[in-house]
Amino acid sequence: MNPSKGETIVDIRGLGKTYGSAEVLSDVSFTIKAGECFGLLGPNGAGKSTIIKVIYGVVARSRGDLQVMGFDPQVDAMELRRHLGVVMQEDALDEAMTVRNNMMMFCRFHSLKGAEAAKRVDDLLESMSLLMKAHARISTLSGGMRRRLAFVRSLLSQPKLLILDEPTTGLDPAVRHALWDKIRELKRGGTTILLTTHYMDEAELLCDRLVVIDQGRVNIQGKPRQLIDEHCPGYVAVFGQGSDLAAGAMRREYASLDAYSLELKQGAMAPHVLRPANLEDVFLKLTGRVLKEND
Repeated sequence: MNPSKGETIVDIRGLGKTYGSAEVLSDVSFTIKAGECFGLLGPNGAGKSTIIKVIYGVVARSRGDLQVMGFDPQVDAMELRRHLGVVMQEDALDEAMTVRNNMMMFCRFHSLKGAEAAKRVDDLLESMSLLMKAHARISTLSGGMRRRLAFVRSLLSQPKLLILDEPTTGLDPAVRHALWDKIRELKRGGTTILLTTHYMDEAELLCDRLVVIDQGRVNIQGKPRQLIDEHCPGYVAVFGQGSDLAAGAMRREYASLDAYSLELKQGAMAPHVLRPANLEDVFLKLTGRVLKEND
């Protein structure tokens, strides 16, 4: 199964999920095309993880239609998972095992054996600078190394669809950039990627298209640049000290630098920051809040 670039490989229509009387998802619809990096954004509790679990086939939907590479996850979950790679927020690594043994154990899950398995493990560990830790126990690894290990472990099956649930949360900038480079490499090789993240710069940089989920519903969807141009064109001035995401910071939008300059000449207060609008501004404008790692 090798989807052609641009082919729809995830098709979600009217997806709903309830737990008892609580409605977690309501009428969620979007598609993911082969070869793209698709962003799934929203605050904690918005329903992102539920969507991922429904796609992965570990949670049954309450209503709606869903096809993933031609499979219905509720019917063909085991067959579907042969074509998926998943990195969830929890690394689920066996602390007592060595790095290599953990990778080799997962090779067996994907029917990889002998020299083929050993080569694939070494290549993947080398690709994320983990080969020198092959014989180290997982309990001795730093947080960044553990996250890189969970990432490369998801690539053992050479997945057609890679699901990354907040893969860079809590990582230092160097490790984040290393994962970004690997995501770009995978996309160039034809892998389709579904990414959730709390970092708007990450979504803006990596995602071809994205959807924002809020309170179990689709708020907006589209290409990052198009969403910025549509909802926050131009520039944003931030008034007050500290981070422009700080509580109580006041923002003002300007369609152009000329409009800003004119207002400044008329005696307006100078802002603490003046910058081009970004995806964070779109999210704040439409949901009334910033998207934070600990939201």
